[in-house]
Amino acid sequence: MAPLPDDHRAIYQAFLDQATLDASLTPWLAKLPEQLAHGLDRNRHGDLSAWEKAVAKLPALPAERRVDLNSDTVSVDLDLSDSQQRQCFNLLRKLAPWRKGPFQLGGIYIDTEWRSDWKWQRVAPHLAPLKYRKVLDVGGGSGYHAWRMAGAGAAFVLIIDPSPRFYWQFQAVRHFVGDADGGRTQFLPVGIEDVPENLGFFDTVFSMGVLYHRPAPLEHLQQLKAALAPGGELVLETLVVEGDEQTVFVPGERYAAMPNVYFLPSSQALCHWLERCGFTNVRVVDEAVTTLDEQRSTEWMTYQSLADFLDPNDRTRTIEGYPAPRRAVILANKPGQLAVSQVCEEGVKTAPASAKPPH
Repeated sequence: MAPLPDDHRAIYQAFLDQATLDASLTPWLAKLPEQLAHGLDRNRHGDLSAWEKAVAKLPALPAERRVDLNSDTVSVDLDLSDSQQRQCFNLLRKLAPWRKGPFQLGGIYIDTEWRSDWKWQRVAPHLAPLKYRKVLDVGGGSGYHAWRMAGAGAAFVLIIDPSPRFYWQFQAVRHFVGDADGGRTQFLPVGIEDVPENLGFFDTVFSMGVLYHRPAPLEHLQQLKAALAPGGELVLETLVVEGDEQTVFVPGERYAAMPNVYFLPSSQALCHWLERCGFTNVRVVDEAVTTLDEQRSTEWMTYQSLADFLDPNDRTRTIEGYPAPRRAVILANKPGQLAVSQVCEEGVKTAPASAKPPH
């Protein structure tokens, strides 16, 4: 039998460590071989092999490095020769377009399409403390937000996203980060529908920029709830429209040039959906129109971006004539309380013995 690749071995080990602490993860552990084989099947995407090779060709890096997961730019400061830096730059460019960031890796600044740090600034102040929590990041892309969650002290962060490009972008960043996070941040190339039913494992579940892509949004909300432990927190960020509790907008074939956008509720309607799905303590913590400074074309994402998808004569409308993208952040809880062993006096989960503190 061929040895496991390093990236596979890391996620197996992380799942084994977590399943030892909480047996509710064991059913998912059994599914990993099939899920990894399907998610990284080279027949799924013609460029998958090239992305894998690009990451494999990244040079060995010096052990001495300074990793910062707590700043707006996820950064790894280390000494590279000019030739090593050029090699890394060219290999990282092969993984483009880079959507979520920014990153600074060995002196290479990856200016991503989205200023994901701005979203994190809007979300983070409202969260239950992530320290020692088990976190699921649904549709996490390249992993920028997951690294920030690890920087906030989460005991385990799992990104799920079916995109193999995002998987290899994450592995490229992992090459630079090394073991600075203690292996607490992992990526599985699957969708929310591949999470075992009624898992009830995660203390916090993020779904940011996903709901409007789901043709059955209430089903998605139920899937998120099923992944949460009792008392766990849902962090939901999605496109919304202005209106009351009864307002739900269904665009035509495209919205802001995107072909797979289905339901855009008002934030009030979305709160109503969450309550109908059985969530409690539902509250809107942020709502704002997306600006051209937050989402734009860059050297690392050279395709069209938001500016191309808005009416050039009226930036409050999309090219289809719909209201321009507006996003809300809503928090809610699954009924119940975190188990007594998981909560300390301050309301923060007690660190399991194997959990490593953030570096």
